[in-house]
Amino acid sequence: MSKFLTLCAFLWVVSINQGCAQSCCVNSSNFSMLALNTDFMAAHEAPEPFNYTPAKGSMINFKTLDGTDGHAFYVPSDQPATNVLLVFHEWWGLNDYIKREAERWQGMLGNIDVYAVDLYDGKLAIDQATASKLSSSLDKKRAENIVKGALAKSGKDKRVATLGWCMGGTWALNAAILAGERSAATVMYYGFPETDQKKINQLKNDVLYMWASQDKFITRDVVERFQNQVQEAGRYMTMHTFTADHAFANPSNPKHDRIASAQAEKLAVAFLKEKLQLE
Repeated sequence: MSKFLTLCAFLWVVSINQGCAQSCCVNSSNFSMLALNTDFMAAHEAPEPFNYTPAKGSMINFKTLDGTDGHAFYVPSDQPATNVLLVFHEWWGLNDYIKREAERWQGMLGNIDVYAVDLYDGKLAIDQATASKLSSSLDKKRAENIVKGALAKSGKDKRVATLGWCMGGTWALNAAILAGERSAATVMYYGFPETDQKKINQLKNDVLYMWASQDKFITRDVVERFQNQVQEAGRYMTMHTFTADHAFANPSNPKHDRIASAQAEKLAVAFLKEKLQLE
C-alpha cells in the first residue's frame, strides 16, 4: 500500500508539471504543488535588489490565535479611519517592494489603514528555488492564524478590504472569507481561484479579478467558473482581461507590464473607493 501511495503522489506531481501549460485550477490548499512546477518557477523572475526607506510605515507585531507573534508592515491613515486594507505579498515574501506598495496604496486610497501581512514569519526569498520552498511549505493553519491576528489587530469595528498578487491574490480571497461580515471588497491580481463552493458561500463581499490573457497557469474558463461560483454565493465578481502574462503587475517582477499595471491599478482604486465609500 505504501508503494502504491508513493506512486500516486509521484504521478500527481508529474501531472501538475505537464498540465500547467493548459490549466492549473488550484486553490490555496494545493498551491504548494504548483509552486514546485519548473515552468511556474521560471515564469517568476527573481526580484532585482531593492532597498526602500519607508516614509510613514513601520513593522509591527501582533498576537495570533496560536499564541505566537505575527508581523505586518503597517501604514496608518493621517486621520482616524474606519476602513482597513490588508495587502498580501507574492511568493517572495514581505519584501521592500511590498512595503513600498503598501505606502502607495495608502496614499492613493486616503483615509484608510493599511497592513501588509507577513505570511512567512519574517522569511524572504531572493531566488525561485527559495520562493518555491517557502510557498510550497506554507502551513495553511498558521497562515490563517496570522490573518485572523491581523484582523483582530486592525480593529473589529472597521470595514476590511483585501488585495494581493498571485499567491497573495489567493490569500486576499481567503482573508475576505475569514473577515466575514466585516469584509467589503477583494482585489485579486491573478490569484488562484477557490473551488470549494462551501467556502465561497461564506464570502460577504464583491470581487474584482485581474486576469492576464497570456497566463499559462490560469485559463479563462477557470476564472469564469470561479466567477459563476461567486455569483452563486450571492456576490458579484468583475473580471478584467489584460493582454499580458502572469505576474504582469507583481511589484517584484523585473519585467512587469507598466501599461497594464497602471490600467489595473486605476480600476482597483476606483473599485475599493466605491466599496469602502472613500472620496
